[in-house]
Amino acid sequence: MPLNESFANVLKKLRMQKGLSQEELAFKANLHRTYISQLERGLKSPTLNTISTLADVLDISLTQFVKSIQEDMK
Repeated sequence: MPLNESFANVLKKLRMQKGLSQEELAFKANLHRTYISQLERGLKSPTLNTISTLADVLDISLTQFVKSIQEDMK
């Protein structure tokens, strides 16, 4: 599975587990809702800073976030 697709799957899963809408996640991460939508559809590739910010907002370590993405790629 491509990296963007795995990132998209993990981001959406974590967001939904936290009970957040795309808009709520975007607000907390100081990002635009359409950008969150594009990330969740695998259309955009986030920077490391963005991944770190999203991990903080989703209350997951950056290490665990990346591990989850790697696991989804298998």
